[in-house]
Amino acid sequence: MQGVLTGFAVIAVVIGVGYAIGRGGHLGDHGREVLTRLAFHVASPALLFTTLARTDLSLIFSSRLLVTALSTAAAAGIFVAVGVVRGWGLGRTTIGALCSSYVNSGNLGIPIAVYVLGDASLVAPVLLFQLLVLTPVALTILDLAGKGESDKGPVWQRLLTPLRNPIAAGSLAGVAVSAAGIRVPSPVMDPLTLIGNMSVPAVLLAFGISLCGSAMPGRGADRHPVLLSVALKSVVQPVVAWALAAGVFGLHGAPLLDVVVTSALPAAQNLFTYASRYRVGEGLARDSILLSTVLSVPVLVAVAALLG
Repeated sequence: MQGVLTGFAVIAVVIGVGYAIGRGGHLGDHGREVLTRLAFHVASPALLFTTLARTDLSLIFSSRLLVTALSTAAAAGIFVAVGVVRGWGLGRTTIGALCSSYVNSGNLGIPIAVYVLGDASLVAPVLLFQLLVLTPVALTILDLAGKGESDKGPVWQRLLTPLRNPIAAGSLAGVAVSAAGIRVPSPVMDPLTLIGNMSVPAVLLAFGISLCGSAMPGRGADRHPVLLSVALKSVVQPVVAWALAAGVFGLHGAPLLDVVVTSALPAAQNLFTYASRYRVGEGLARDSILLSTVLSVPVLVAVAALLG
């Protein structure tokens, strides 16, 4: 229980500071945009590179990864199906699908893994899956959705879209370094680590600033997409993960608790950075992240009590 509360307390404090900064206008009219650009183009790529360059990639090949991938696909697939039927648009539907399935495995998942599961490395499979598969695919879709048909260029150029995206490029570079067994020297890695450490605070501060003057979450034009994404993220994804882990892969005890806890984590704050960068579904991302974060507290407590 302490891990759940500690993780949420850290996030709440930093978001609160961002809100206070926004209310006071200390960063001017473009403070949120500057923080978002800093996180997207500089800090997050550095963080992803340094994280993946030091990670044992063998961690991704496990039954836990399969449970994560299938439960993620189920939650995202349901949102996509509804989005297509309701005509929510490609970019907006992509953001909603991410909010329905992309868990906060970094700044919240790691402390919860330490305090609840007893091992920070247990979030590595879901972290790597999201960085190596979900992020490049989603950002490629958002890149292409944000351009006119005449601006998309030839097929070969469109296939290289992930390599032109700083976050995807940072992830892929880190994987390449890890796979090759290269040890990056300290004079190179240390500055990248220092820059990467700005990513999470910048994202949380920008998120807090965005709350200034915003309407109550779950209302307005984004009401139905928000409520659907929150229901999928907070209830459907962890239930699907539990059913697959216990019923299909025969997991029980600690391994079962691990996969259900990681699936029950709320939507990640960096999804708001993506929405802001591509100027699509910003309200949807902000409200979904906020509501899923609030709801995940009782959900994670219940999971820890039932399976712990």
